[in-house]
Amino acid sequence: MAALVTAVTAVALVSGVVTTLVTGALRSGVRVLLDLLTAAGLLRLAGDPGWHGLAGAVAIIALRQLLGAALSRPAAWSARQSPARCAEDDHHLPLASKGETGKAGG
Repeated sequence: MAALVTAVTAVALVSGVVTTLVTGALRSGVRVLLDLLTAAGLLRLAGDPGWHGLAGAVAIIALRQLLGAALSRPAAWSARQSPARCAEDDHHLPLASKGETGKAGG
């Protein structure tokens, strides 16, 4: 069982790096890495059902949850957007509400 856990851990590292390089997205690579490390932790727990195996699996799952939450939040620089235009300034709003096309105010 230890050899299988080691193999899954190695595959997790390689898959995370390859995913990051191929997609160019660090978030995707980290998610793949954390998912496969979770699998390795659960395999370790299946092979060693003691407290050490449980503590290792819990630590990996907690790390996965924390990093997953941190990665799912938009970055501060990408969250800046221009404010939405007010409905009063949108001259095509009367047309959209009536289902018409053409020039507004006509």
